[in-house]
Amino acid sequence: MENRIPILNINVDTFTEKEFLDIFEEGVLVTPNVDHLMKLQHDREFYDIYNKADYVTVDSKIVKMALGFLGTPIREIIPGSGFFPSFYMHHKNNEAVKIFLLGAAPGIADIAMEKINRKVGRNIVVGAHSPSFGFEKRPEESEEIIKIINATPATVLVVGVGAPKQEKWIYKYKDQLPGIKIYLAIGATIDFEAEKVKRAPVIMQKLALEWLYRLLKEPKRLWRRYIIEDMPFFGLILKQRLGKYKNPFSS
Repeated sequence: MENRIPILNINVDTFTEKEFLDIFEEGVLVTPNVDHLMKLQHDREFYDIYNKADYVTVDSKIVKMALGFLGTPIREIIPGSGFFPSFYMHHKNNEAVKIFLLGAAPGIADIAMEKINRKVGRNIVVGAHSPSFGFEKRPEESEEIIKIINATPATVLVVGVGAPKQEKWIYKYKDQLPGIKIYLAIGATIDFEAEKVKRAPVIMQKLALEWLYRLLKEPKRLWRRYIIEDMPFFGLILKQRLGKYKNPFSS
């Protein structure tokens, strides 16, 4: 896509949520945050997927600040968890939009489906499935999931099983899903919609501290990601600012 802005070894789109809602009629959406950008430094398959994705919208205020530091600001962040409710309310009366939810723990996707349909006032979510842990490594389970999705009239697939699993699963199987026009790879969004996991307070979101809120809520699961794996991001951004960053996958 034209007018994308580089950050480390990928390019991101810059438009407002309203602009995006008006143009997003088909394709794959990925939403990079700091953790994604660090994984993209060593995961070639993930990197290739990001370069194929139709839309790449910044999920993180920290990434937005980094882009400003690089002298290439974007107008707005469009995080998956905030964009998805805007998406389904935008299509409230569009009968062509029918959503399938794939992800979260057992039963959670069903709760999210019920809550979303109640908010929208119609059955915009036409199916939901919570896969087992490690499902992406079992082709027979993925084939069963494909059958479940294809048995519905879904035109939009929301995959929320964490990165890079969700993005890799979409690109591995999307050719077997002929009815799906839009793919959203948007992490913990299904949990948020089911109200089983709360987003950080608005003040923490505005201060770019949503990561700290999540770390305090789930220290055992997230401490390594936020404290060890993601911290080199700031050094890489400084390198890019100084013109010394090298794409690890460039020939």
